[in-house]
Amino acid sequence: MVYHMVMPRKQVLVQLDDALVASLDRLAERLKLSRSELLRRGALAVLEAERIDEAERELVDAYLRWPQDPILVEAARRLAAETAPPW
Repeated sequence: MVYHMVMPRKQVLVQLDDALVASLDRLAERLKLSRSELLRRGALAVLEAERIDEAERELVDAYLRWPQDPILVEAARRLAAETAPPW
């Protein structure tokens, strides 16, 4: 998720140890970002990873409730083998 317009922001206090702050600062400098922007991107990445994990859990749960029909799976496998381009 990338914001293309300025969103109101809230300042939050996060406690980090010195070594972690130093590592973040080095990375921010290398990427030419502020520490805040680096942490903002990191927070967005964590939220996106959680969204993806939740979607995968929901997919697994759906297949556990309603497993694939083996006949349909075999038919799809054969169709894919017949229509796949030669590599």
